[in-house]
Amino acid sequence: MEIQRLSHLAPGELLTLIADSETQGLRFVRRLADEWTDGVNRFDRPGEALFFARDGSSAVGVGGLNIDPYADDTTVGRVRHLYVLSAYRRRGIGERLVTAIIDAARGRFSTLRLRTSNPDAARLYERMGFARRPVEADCTHMLEIAVRSGRERTAP
Repeated sequence: MEIQRLSHLAPGELLTLIADSETQGLRFVRRLADEWTDGVNRFDRPGEALFFARDGSSAVGVGGLNIDPYADDTTVGRVRHLYVLSAYRRRGIGERLVTAIIDAARGRFSTLRLRTSNPDAARLYERMGFARRPVEADCTHMLEIAVRSGRERTAP
C-alpha cells in the first residue's frame, strides 16, 4: 500500500471510489472529481494537497487538504473528501491518509478543521488528536498543529 501526493488527476481515476461511495449514499467523492474536472478545486493553492492510497495501480483511498473555505483565515486548513474503499477499511489506510494530510499541513496551517457525520470517521479523527467541535455548523472536529501534541507523527 502506497500513499501518493497527486498533482494530476487522470480522467476516470476516481471511478471505483465514486461507485463504492455512492452505493453508501455518499456523493462527496463524485463532487471531488467534478470540482477537479471543472477547475473549481484542484488542491493547488499554497499549502493544499491531494493524496491517493494505492494498492498496485488501483486507487483504494483518497483525501485532500484545502485552505478552509469556511474560515476567514488562510492559516486554517480543511481535511476534505477522505474516503477508503469498503473492501480496504480497517487496514490503517484512512489513518495513513490523515497522517499525510497533517504532515503536509505542518509549517503552512496552524489548525485543521473538518466536518463528518460518520461515527467511524469521527473515531478515527479523535484517535489522531482531533477534538470535537459540536457547536460549529461547518466543523465537527479540529486539530491545532502549531504545537506538536506528541500523538502526531513527524515527517521523516
